[in-house]
Order: sequence, then C-alpha cells, then structure tokens
Amino acid sequence: MSHCSLCQADDATPYEVAPKADSVPVCATCRQGLEQSLAGGLQDGPHWQCLNEAIWSPEPAVQVLAWRLLNALPEAVWARDALELAYLEPDVLDWAKQGAGGDDADAVVHVDCNGTVLATGDTVTLIKDLAVKGAGFTAKRGTAVRKIALVPDNAAQLEGRVEGQRIVILCQFVKKA
Repeated sequence: MSHCSLCQADDATPYEVAPKADSVPVCATCRQGLEQSLAGGLQDGPHWQCLNEAIWSPEPAVQVLAWRLLNALPEAVWARDALELAYLEPDVLDWAKQGAGGDDADAVVHVDCNGTVLATGDTVTLIKDLAVKGAGFTAKRGTAVRKIALVPDNAAQLEGRVEGQRIVILCQFVKKA
C-alpha cells in the first residue's frame, strides 16, 4: 500500500511532476487539488495544512508539488507564510515554476515609486509616514520592510511586516532598498 507524499493518506497512485519525468505517489484529494491549481480554482481547506510539512520534504519532486499548491492558495495567509519560510534550491524552484501553469503575459507587475520592478522577498523602504488602520500605530518614513509578499491580483499593493504586524502597503509609498 502506497502513502501520499503530500498528506500521508493511503491508496496513493503515481503522479508525474511535469516537465520532468519524476513521479511521486499522491492520493485522490491531492491529485484533484493539483489539477484545480493548474486551472486556477483551488480552494483553501483543512486538507492543505499538510503542505506545511511537505514543502520541507527531502524529495525535490514533493517540494515542487507542495510549492505549486501553496502558490495556488494566494489568499490563505498560512500558505503565504509557509512560502515565505520555505527554501528551495534554485534548480528545484525553476522546475516548480516551469510546470506551474499560467501565462506570464497576464502576470501582474509591481513597481515602486521610482518605477523599479519589485519581487517577492525584496526589501523596501517607506517614503512617507503611513497610518496603519486597525493596528493603532503609524509606520514611519524610512522604515525598512523586509521579505515583502506581492498581492497577486493587485499591482498597486504589497504585504510586509511592520512592528510585528502583517500589513498591506501601496506600492506608490515604497522604494526598493
């Protein structure tokens, strides 16, 4: 009996991790999630918490599948946090991105106040004082925000931690450090 490489469920069948010929055993639920992630329709649910451990697997093919599923859950804060913490070797990350589906022509591009393109994981500096609604503090000009996350469906927004709070920041108020 084979166990799913992602969630450890029984009755897993081989799943090919494109574009390489490697395959790993996955259960029916994970297989359905992988198919939905390619179509852009994956919904967050308790089952996907298994990805917090799967992303740390010693098997590159398992890391690739976990990375793809975590990226298919952009609105799930826990999934973004898991991706922020995870480290994939550059060749494994390239593999994950190659078979992730989607079209780069439709990709949202985030730029700072100077027109510099921003990427996930960059460090930015605030160019003005920003009142943080609901948190009761003001993020001061000159504050460095490290390891930013880009809002996938809005080119005007990014996310980062300021004073221990995860906040949404408009790109027009930051410059790349």
